[in-house]
Amino acid sequence: MKLMFASDIHGAADCCEKMLKRFDEEKAERLFLLGDILYHGPRNDLPADYAPKKVIEMLNERRQQLFCVRGNCDTEVDQMVLKFPIMAEYALLYLDGRTVFLTHGHRFSSDDPPLLNDGDILMHGHTHVQTIDESGKYTYMNPGSVSLPKNGMPKSYMIYEDGIFTIKEL
Repeated sequence: MKLMFASDIHGAADCCEKMLKRFDEEKAERLFLLGDILYHGPRNDLPADYAPKKVIEMLNERRQQLFCVRGNCDTEVDQMVLKFPIMAEYALLYLDGRTVFLTHGHRFSSDDPPLLNDGDILMHGHTHVQTIDESGKYTYMNPGSVSLPKNGMPKSYMIYEDGIFTIKEL
């Protein structure tokens, strides 16, 4: 099984198009979006290729391949135009005997984690900083941002295959 994880598109059409191209090239079965799909919010600069209507069109065409959680910039209005659910605060995956808690990161985060068992995984976006940290009782992962990375990071996403999570540049 091959899965792709991405976060923080923020309405950037060119970045969304590149992300979907990578999804096809990776031949992943599903794409998990960790929130902040259409809007940039007041704390982020406007992406150079900001075109949320194009992002809506591209993602709606792929709705059967998508699983999403709600970001702090996602609203009910967004759900009205997107033809797949985006309003869940979190989702749970069970991979290789471990629970993966997927969320955006503004409610549950590495600073304020949900209840997790030893060996579980917390994965969220929100910070726009790619991370894999296995130093604690659980593993914290962040695929970074496909549109507005921070701390000098490149635009990125994450792939899960054969029990291994790998961060890749967009």
